[in-house]
Amino acid sequence: MSDKINRNLIEVKPYSLGELCKIYGVTDKTLKKWFIPFKPELGRREGRYYSIDQVEIIFKHLKVPHTRNSSTDF
Repeated sequence: MSDKINRNLIEVKPYSLGELCKIYGVTDKTLKKWFIPFKPELGRREGRYYSIDQVEIIFKHLKVPHTRNSSTDF
């Protein structure tokens, strides 16, 4: 996986905690705290990766990260 992540197109696929941290731009400690409110719905990770269903839950609750186009006029 490339170190650069296109924040406009995030693929829903199995991700490790480290990959999700890069996507959201936070540490693993912060991301785990963000998971607390929906931990029962998220469930346990099986192995190293969160499943596609779990990633969809994460994106639903934390929203898919994106960048704002700075050239947009307000």
